Amino acid sequence: MILVTGATGNIGSALLRELRLAGAAPVRGLTRDAGRASFAEGIEAVEGDLARADSLKAALEGARCLFLLSGMGGEAEVLAAARQAGVEHVVLVSSITVQTHPHLPAAGENLAVERLLKDSGMAWTVLRPTQFASNTLWWAQSIRDQGVVRAPYADIGLPTIHPADIAAVARAALTEPGHRGQTYALTGPECITVRRQVAAIAAALGREVDLIEISREEAHQQMASFMGDETADAVLDLMGGDVNDELLKVRDTVRRVTGSAARSFQHWASENGAAFR
Repeated sequence: MILVTGATGNIGSALLRELRLAGAAPVRGLTRDAGRASFAEGIEAVEGDLARADSLKAALEGARCLFLLSGMGGEAEVLAAARQAGVEHVVLVSSITVQTHPHLPAAGENLAVERLLKDSGMAWTVLRPTQFASNTLWWAQSIRDQGVVRAPYADIGLPTIHPADIAAVARAALTEPGHRGQTYALTGPECITVRRQVAAIAAALGREVDLIEISREEAHQQMASFMGDETADAVLDLMGGDVNDELLKVRDTVRRVTGSAARSFQHWASENGAAFR
């Protein structure tokens, strides 16, 4: 039994599709509301809340593999519950910032979860993805309402990754030999700037989308209102304010692990154009 947490999210939902196509069974998807989950036939929906490890007993029963997202809270309790339930292997989604920006608070938190897993006695695989292509959904309302994106660092390119490629690597780690005890840094196939991302979304929409480059200070003021000063500063560093060679490096991990090339941002935009209409 494979238990996928975050099953309705960008990575989890793609992982459920990957597992179904691969013929992996049985598979459970964890959700806070099983009645509203619309999983494919053959995927068992089970309720639970990662913030409350005591709610996971039914979900973990019989599970031997666990897909887990770091940063959701309560990881120590979840890992303890998983081990007690007999889980043998955990695939953890951490962050590439653990190795590129270890001084950031979120990176330290992710590293702490990685260490908890490695010390748990269960087999482990750690995935460290870079910036998600789906982060551009932050622009959706502005594009819908005004046909414009306001963003800093318009010409700094990052190797943005399609969430489905994280899912593809996770599927391989959960179902194929050779991945236990491995840490995989994951990126997309090229560095792509904000300017090119906006152009790709415009192409997917078939209409013009304007880009207005704003200062870091302007961006910080907007972002801090919903994520706080510290997190806004960290995100802006990663967007372009404090990039380094390790963050900018394009890696072939997706191809090596899955046998298929990583998907481009243009691919993601073509699939998700409806979100910006």
